[in-house]
Parts: sequence; C-alpha cells; structure tokens
Amino acid sequence: MGLRGLLDSILSPASEQKASRTQSVASIRFGEGAIWTPRNYASLIDQGYLRNTIAYRCVRLISEASANVRLNLKVGDRELDTHPLLDLIARPAPMRTGLSLLEEVYGYLLVAGNAYLEVVSLQGEPHELHALRPDRMKVLVDEAGWIEAYQYKVAGRAVELRKAEGDKLEPVLHIKLFNPLNDHYGFAPLEAAQVALDIHNAAGEWNKSLLDNAACPTGALIYGAGDAMNMTDDQFDRLKAELESSYQGAKNAGRPMLLEGGLDWKQMGMSPRDMDFIELKNMAAREVALAFGVPPMLLGIPGDNTYANYQEANRAFWRLTVLPLVARVLSEISGWLSAAYGEPLKLEADLDAIEALAHERKALWDRVTAADFLSRDEKRLAVGYGVEGADE
Repeated sequence: MGLRGLLDSILSPASEQKASRTQSVASIRFGEGAIWTPRNYASLIDQGYLRNTIAYRCVRLISEASANVRLNLKVGDRELDTHPLLDLIARPAPMRTGLSLLEEVYGYLLVAGNAYLEVVSLQGEPHELHALRPDRMKVLVDEAGWIEAYQYKVAGRAVELRKAEGDKLEPVLHIKLFNPLNDHYGFAPLEAAQVALDIHNAAGEWNKSLLDNAACPTGALIYGAGDAMNMTDDQFDRLKAELESSYQGAKNAGRPMLLEGGLDWKQMGMSPRDMDFIELKNMAAREVALAFGVPPMLLGIPGDNTYANYQEANRAFWRLTVLPLVARVLSEISGWLSAAYGEPLKLEADLDAIEALAHERKALWDRVTAADFLSRDEKRLAVGYGVEGADE
C-alpha cells in the first residue's frame, strides 16, 4: 500500500483499526523534522538540555518528580478505586507505562512550552495515549483564528489530526504554558533561561580553552623594544611554531618561557581571579534554576541563602513548582477524557503519598483532629476525603 492509501485508511472515520495515526510518518525518522513552533526548538534543546548540566538536571528533576506523583480519581467528592481511565493512565499503550508517558509530557512542557497527547479510540472508547514531539506539530486554524486541527509532520510527510463526525473526543490534547505573545503556542522555561544558558555555556567553553592553553591568560609577545629591528618572516614563523609546540596545552602547563632579546610579554586579558569566574558561572546557574523554579540548593549551586536547609528547599520545590504543574496537566487530561466516559472525572495528586510534604500533612491532620467543633464528615472534607459512606 502506498503512502496515500495508508494515510487515507488511517484518516477514514469508518476505520476501527486501533493504531496511532502518526505511526505512518513517525516510523521514518531520518533527517531533520520541521520546526513548527515560533522559535528554533532544535537550537534550544542543543544549547540547553543537551549541553547544559543545570538545565538538564532541572528538567529531569521536575519531570521525574511530577510523573511519580500518585494519582487519585474522583467523581464529585467520591473517590474511585477502579476505573477504565485509571487503567488507561497506568498502561497508555503496549510496552509503555504511564510513568514514562507523563514524564515525556512534563519534559516537553519544560523544554518547548507545549505538550501534545494523541488518543486512539476503539468503538468510541479511549484505548491508547501517545505523546507527540512538539517540534513536529503545527496548529491549523480557520479564517477566524480558531483551532480546527493539528498537523504532524516528519521528513516532509504529514498527517492531519482532526475530529471526525461522531467522535466523542478531540484526537489531540494540546497542553501549553502561558505565552503573552502567542495565541496558539506556549512559552518554555528553557527559552526564558536562554541568556543565562549562553553565559553558563560560554563560561564552560572559556574554561576549557584556558586549560587547553596551559591555564595562561591572553597576552602578546611584543618584539622591538628599544631600537630592535622588526622580525623577519622566518623568525616569526619559528617563534610561532615554538610557542604552539612548547607552551600551549595541558601537558606544557607551568613550563617557564625563555624570551630572547627584544621580546617582552604583555598580558592583554583578565585572569580567572580578575573575572571572578566562579561566581559568574554560579550566578548564571542560579538564573537557569530560577527560570525552572528549582531551588539552587537542590542542585548544589553555592551562594544561595534563600532557604535555611535542604528540607525547606525541597518543600518549596514541591509546593511552588511540582504540584502546580501536576495540577495543570491532570486538569487538562481529566477535562479532555471525561467526555468519553459520560461523567465529570477529576484526576488529582495524592498529597498524602508525597514524602516531602509529610511534615505539612501531619500538621494538618493534627489540627483537624483537635478541632472538636468539626463533625467527622467535615474533618474528612478538610483533609481531602469525601463524606463517609459516599463511596457506597
């Protein structure tokens, strides 16, 4: 079957074949994918996630912590122990776990500002979920500017993901972070940290170059002191070759330089101490961590006195960064998939299962337990549980 026939069979509303509609183009991953978002995604990933240890660790720390949060499913105030949606989240596709899927979703939000989930339905029921790469996605809008479909493109081949007549669900869920300058694409923390990333990366490259040159600051050999004549071409070439072979590189570090008559060394660059090199790099690292919402103390970056200790910094990380992101993503997924089950479902983070918040949760339980003016059901509601007997 040719590509046209394959795409037609995939896009046909009458087809009940359970498969991802992007599979036909995702299976040919050669060459560079199209850059659809309004910035250079590949460059940001290369300079940020792939080459910067601070950005890499921030993305991993947030995405792994968020994906490992245990989930509760509720209908109103009633918590459900079993439901097809819980099974779908736990096993979104063959050979795939919910942990890895959610980690991709959170990771894409942090590096691209956008995350896309595709649903594969069988007889109107969601059976698979797939995370799609943001750089391969394009939002298709109508004449009024409203979103009508999505296009997934790889190596010049594209497929449109559009809601067919009779479908309960939109084929794609687009989760995006707030962007004040774009109606259809989100703004990534990685992009906000771009200047600090450049400084941090440049400091690393400069340090490497300095080591390659025997840790000597930039300078010049001045010839012609006093009445000395200019160098001949042969003298210049010989001096240059001798400097490169005998005084550059880590193996020549510390070797004294012997200057002949008429030569004088003049330092032209600042030393690492003059530049306050270490503090400059740490400052850039703190700004990168700030863009992602990770306390620098958790990354081992010195010079941060915002929190008294590691435990306090960890609690702030969960409260100010992880939980708001988890609540945002779970709310989007719940609202999207509820239509398939005919009832308003709500996915929530199980706060009692988060070790970093154990001290806070214990304090809450103690206060509620000691509140004699509250009834048993009011106490249950205060700590996040439903009214007793509502599950029956």
